[in-house]
Amino acid sequence: MRSFNYSAGPSVLPVEVLEQVKAELLDFGGSGMSVMEMSHRGKFYDRIHAECLSLIRELMHVPEDYDILLMQGGGSTQFEAVPLNLMTNHKKADYVLTGVWATKAYKEAKRYGDAAVAATSEDANFTYIPDVKAISFRPDIDYGYITLNNTIYGTHYTEYPTLSAPLVGDASSNIMAEEIPVEKFGLLFAGAQKNLGPAGVTVVIVKKDLLGHESEFCPTMMKYSTHAAKNSLYNTPPTFAIYVMMLNLRYLKKFGGVKEMEAFNKAKSKKLYDFIDESGFYVCPNRADARSLVNIPFVTPSAELDAKFVKEAEAQNLHSLKGHKLVGGLRASLYNGMPMEGVDALISFMKDFEARNK
Repeated sequence: MRSFNYSAGPSVLPVEVLEQVKAELLDFGGSGMSVMEMSHRGKFYDRIHAECLSLIRELMHVPEDYDILLMQGGGSTQFEAVPLNLMTNHKKADYVLTGVWATKAYKEAKRYGDAAVAATSEDANFTYIPDVKAISFRPDIDYGYITLNNTIYGTHYTEYPTLSAPLVGDASSNIMAEEIPVEKFGLLFAGAQKNLGPAGVTVVIVKKDLLGHESEFCPTMMKYSTHAAKNSLYNTPPTFAIYVMMLNLRYLKKFGGVKEMEAFNKAKSKKLYDFIDESGFYVCPNRADARSLVNIPFVTPSAELDAKFVKEAEAQNLHSLKGHKLVGGLRASLYNGMPMEGVDALISFMKDFEARNK
């Protein structure tokens, strides 16, 4: 029996994708080999790699003046890669702090140059997004930086800042869950393990004119130009993770693309938010105009009831509903792979739990 998995990442994948992985595990495409075994220089893997890159460009409408890179190290490695590659002219960058991951990125950037805070929502425990029209970026920065969706606190941008310097965006938890205007950014990056596939690969979408300006002490493996020049095959890539991501992107294309998936995610999140807001028992702490489509935090009337909720939910095969350790409470992540049945099952359990614990 399949459980419903509300994990913030690694997260649920469509059963159809997992079934295809299962079917091809011992023999991919008549090769007689598993993708886990085959050379990344061989013809069988080559078509996986090419299709994955092509699908990313197609589904996200990536302009031709951007390179798409498949890197390793997760989104957190990009916290250093970004300043090492981009903060090299004025040696200045401005960060908007809307949660833990933006704050960590900012702290890493401070090691390499003059990183400053342009705006923050820390004053209200990161429960809102600063007004993008009111953010004051310095005029001589190499880039501005935002985190598009905040996995822990459950907020996201509904519009993006406009500035003269390139805008960098961490899209790890909302990439392809909603449409993102790539052309507004100089660089986007995302760990795959929430909406794209399993952990192990990080997608970087970078404007070509930003390549080749890295710091002299930037490691070769962290240079975007290294990977762009070799089509993300400079070294052995995470081949199996890329293969599963390719299958998942095929599924997304068949679903109708990102536009259709965004509409589906809006319907899922609205159903859960509406129930929470109308319950009188559960509370979502975030400002309504900033609520994430995919990460929904909420609490019961007490920490004791929160713990009881998690334990009883797991007994009903509803897993990974415990909130992040930094904020506590509860959290349901409704990424692309979560079916509407998972939302309905959660709401049904929540109704029963409320009735028994008022």
